[in-house]
Amino acid sequence: MHDFSGKTVLVTGGTGGIGGAVSVAFAQSGAEVIAAGWGEAELDARRADPAFAGVEIVSLDVGDDDAVEALARRIKRLDVLVNCAGIPARNDPFATATFAHNYDINVLGTLRMCNAFLPQLEASGAGAIINTASVLSFHGSATSPAYAAAKGAVVQATKSMAIAWASKGIRVNAVAPGWIRTPMSAAAVHEPAFAAKVADRTPMGGWGEPHHLAGPVLFLASTDAAWVTGVVLPVDGGYLCT
Repeated sequence: MHDFSGKTVLVTGGTGGIGGAVSVAFAQSGAEVIAAGWGEAELDARRADPAFAGVEIVSLDVGDDDAVEALARRIKRLDVLVNCAGIPARNDPFATATFAHNYDINVLGTLRMCNAFLPQLEASGAGAIINTASVLSFHGSATSPAYAAAKGAVVQATKSMAIAWASKGIRVNAVAPGWIRTPMSAAAVHEPAFAAKVADRTPMGGWGEPHHLAGPVLFLASTDAAWVTGVVLPVDGGYLCT
């Protein structure tokens, strides 16, 4: 649907569920893709996956300032940054340490990447950032309050970046996934009562798949969305409508 030939795309969390699907979709659309992930087992699995042929896979902890800056020094050109790296952190849900860790990865990790690659995105002349929010950005969670709070902050950060960086020729948007089958959601998927509750509330039925996010992300990165910035697009099968 979109031609990204000649474009360089960096996806954090790019070896995971949603990020992996996004990385593959950009590569299939002609982009030079760098998929940054964490965990040697996951990275090795993706390197052996034929779907990732042609995708450069690198290790990156978005919570590490030095590692982010080092990657930014190595990648001289960038047209699209997709921030998919994130953690759920449900243990001891209302502990300040849980909130701090969630905020550091889900919010500050996104900010670290955006700041580090701002010069490259501005030099692109038509840079695009797509952040990853959540349906929990819009309502509370008794079991994952730190995640909900952090993803709420991602929404406001996205809007603020869009305002601040429009003059640099950079558009900043976000997708808000609903309940998607990924390794991160595996425990919830396999909890029958909860999985059924999610499916019943979702007008389109069932749970989403990682590839459902790829099309919306590519659209927001494309020239078709040239007049779109500061938008948070739910991709949730209608979950937020109910």
